[in-house]
Amino acid sequence: MSLKAFKLVPAVEREMLMGDKTRINVECIECCGKNLYIGTNDCFVYHFLLEEKISAGKITFAATKQLHKYLGFKKAVSELKAASALNRLLVLCDNTITLVNMMNLEPIPTGARIKGAVTFTLNENPMSGDPFCIEVCIISVKRRTIQMFMVYEDRVQIVKEVSTPEQPCAVAVDGHYLCLALTTQYIILNYNTGISQDLFPYCSDEKRPIVKRIGRQEFLLAGPGGLGMFATVDGISQRAPVHWSENVIGAALCFPYVVALDDEFITVHSMLDQQLKQTLPFKEGHILQDFEGKVIVATSKGVYILVPLPLERQIQDLLTSHRVEEALVLAKAARRNIPKEKFQVMYKRILQQAGFIHFAQLQFLEAKELFRSGQLDVRELISLYPFLLPTSSSFIRSHPPLHEYADLNQLTQGDQEKMTKCKRFLMSYLNEVRSTEVANGYKEDIDTALLKLYAEANHESLLDLLVSENFCLLTDSAAWLEKHTKYFALGLLYHYNGQDAAALQLWVKIVNGDVHDSTRSDLYEYIVDFLTFCSDQKLVWKYAEWVLQKSEEVGVQIFTKRPLEDQASFNPDNVMDCLNKYPKSLVKYLEYLVLDRKIEKEKYHTHLAVLYLEAVLQLKSVITDNCAEFTETQTKLHSLLQKSDFYRVHFILDKIKGTDLHMERAILYGKLEEHDKALHILVHELKDFSAAEDYCIWSSESKDLPYRQRLFHMLLLVYLNPDSSDCELVMAAVDLLNNHAAEFDAARVLQLVPDSWSVQLLSPFLTGAMRESIHTKRMTQITLGLAKAENLIYKHDKVKLKGSPIILSDKKLCQVCQSPFCEPAFVRYPNGGMVHTHCAAKRLMNPNMTHHSQT
Repeated sequence: MSLKAFKLVPAVEREMLMGDKTRINVECIECCGKNLYIGTNDCFVYHFLLEEKISAGKITFAATKQLHKYLGFKKAVSELKAASALNRLLVLCDNTITLVNMMNLEPIPTGARIKGAVTFTLNENPMSGDPFCIEVCIISVKRRTIQMFMVYEDRVQIVKEVSTPEQPCAVAVDGHYLCLALTTQYIILNYNTGISQDLFPYCSDEKRPIVKRIGRQEFLLAGPGGLGMFATVDGISQRAPVHWSENVIGAALCFPYVVALDDEFITVHSMLDQQLKQTLPFKEGHILQDFEGKVIVATSKGVYILVPLPLERQIQDLLTSHRVEEALVLAKAARRNIPKEKFQVMYKRILQQAGFIHFAQLQFLEAKELFRSGQLDVRELISLYPFLLPTSSSFIRSHPPLHEYADLNQLTQGDQEKMTKCKRFLMSYLNEVRSTEVANGYKEDIDTALLKLYAEANHESLLDLLVSENFCLLTDSAAWLEKHTKYFALGLLYHYNGQDAAALQLWVKIVNGDVHDSTRSDLYEYIVDFLTFCSDQKLVWKYAEWVLQKSEEVGVQIFTKRPLEDQASFNPDNVMDCLNKYPKSLVKYLEYLVLDRKIEKEKYHTHLAVLYLEAVLQLKSVITDNCAEFTETQTKLHSLLQKSDFYRVHFILDKIKGTDLHMERAILYGKLEEHDKALHILVHELKDFSAAEDYCIWSSESKDLPYRQRLFHMLLLVYLNPDSSDCELVMAAVDLLNNHAAEFDAARVLQLVPDSWSVQLLSPFLTGAMRESIHTKRMTQITLGLAKAENLIYKHDKVKLKGSPIILSDKKLCQVCQSPFCEPAFVRYPNGGMVHTHCAAKRLMNPNMTHHSQT
């Protein structure tokens, strides 16, 4: 595919050069700044000034002839080279290089010249370091000889002569390195060391060799098979070759392009991807050279300049042709020719344009990377999608535009499948960039667009967006969610924006069936949970009746599962007033107060006990067999009566009189310390011996051992009542003793049991009693031993303290009052100091020092 990289513009017309003389031909050219020099076949040198003119975006050149000079030979001028630092023009004619003044073309007065040169070139990377000297390399008329000269303003000096393996045809120089086209091959030769390296074969008899220095230590060569080969001074190629014509006459470099000339065309290849970019018809051309970035081509009759189009325009042309990769490669290469700040702006825009080209082709991965690299204002992308940007957005698309599409409908041409893919991509892209620097300043636009896409696509991430930090604009988002019947999500949006009343009103409508939204099947439970953690009391009380009417068990959670820090704001009495119409909720709430929060208030404990009791009596009256609900409620009642110490026992006892709730009566008598009545009920009315044993255990849980033994002895006496000869009670007594030997005083038991009982019958009891007695004795002995050992330690410490005698005399003074001691009573401090007892009593010494009173 073609690219317009250069435009061919005339520089010197035929008439300006030769007038009517048809036999005059252009042989060589040189350009230095605005100075253009032309050498002809009749031994003239012409000097022109080139002026570049730009009109209506077009570039033209105006050449003004300064003078022309006849060199006095009868041969053509072969080569021209300008040395602006010396103000000299080197002219090769008749195998002689003459130095002339650049301005007047007069030979230098000293007449210094270089003779015997077939061709020559300048070293553009000189090694001398002298700014007023140039290095010239010539192919000598001597066979297989290269000569190096130092050329000054008025003299020349040969510095090196090097022999070559074959006759050289063309040469280029860089530093100490010569790149030579010999008769059959190209070589690299270090003229300083004499070391040479073969590159590749080439037959100079069949084709014209080309050797051109294109950069530091790098050359361009005309290789076999129509290849333009790149070679470094190390003999390697760091770039792929370009494929040009077999009949190449000349080559030039204008980065990033290699320009070649053959019999009919000028071809332009990219050094970056080696592709042919442009072909310009040009017949009869025989000279192609580049001068400081200016490419000049000439026929024998005229001179033309290849004007490169600005790289920005070339890149835009490539993008217009959707040649994205070529455009990006060229854009990267433009870095070396464009100021840094300008390049960065340009390159970002190119990346963005390339991203939209890939986007239009549904190549989303490539588009995403280009958008990211180009730091795209994400609103450029959002604006392609109708109605996604908020109505309040002030965004205006980039000018000139980054793409050619009005909107997504035009881009997809109404193809719904393509449109869906584009929307899925935007969802993914916005979700990725919303938390990055790309979103800075545009968070509202991004999140609002994302919400609209999620809602339209019924995407599960809609709710995730709304329950996390977001910047969705309320007005636009609310209208969009309502349009797509996303009422639950709309409630979340209201909640995020602090409008809990509006959110609850909407959710209640969904549960009541006033509006339809199947997002959450458990929306009622969600509302309860929402109210549970809602700190707005008015809102909680407003919807308390509604949630309780829907479900007493679940609705009460708005009070029972509230965070502790919020509990103080809800007075339990007010809550109970609200729950009086909802008995199940009331029970749940009282359980929460009594069992969970462990509030020690009589009215709550009594109220809960009464509700349990009423429930048990009601269930007992309507069912014949035990059911799970009855068993569960009765268990709760038993547990409360046993564990609570805050209900009104007499009040509850009065309520169950006349009922068959014997166990409950027994528990209540136990709370009143009327254990004989309780045990009588358990043993004689219920005949539940296991319950009687449990009664003794729980009634004495927080009491001492004698209290527990008293209860067990009472139970034993009930079993052994002489008025009753029930065999079942006797066996219960035996089991009680054998199972709870540690709970009895063995001596008292042996006095109570009938003489007729055998030792074997009570062997477990006796064994346990013996073990307990022995264990108690041994534990007591251990305790006594430990006490004695501790006492011994204290005695030892006391002896140590008395081990150092304290001598008191009338010469010793009190450390406080500095008076002598009049009596043997004193106080000694740990630091060895002694004071009067009355001085110590006044606490005038250091309060951190402790003292021991000794006499």
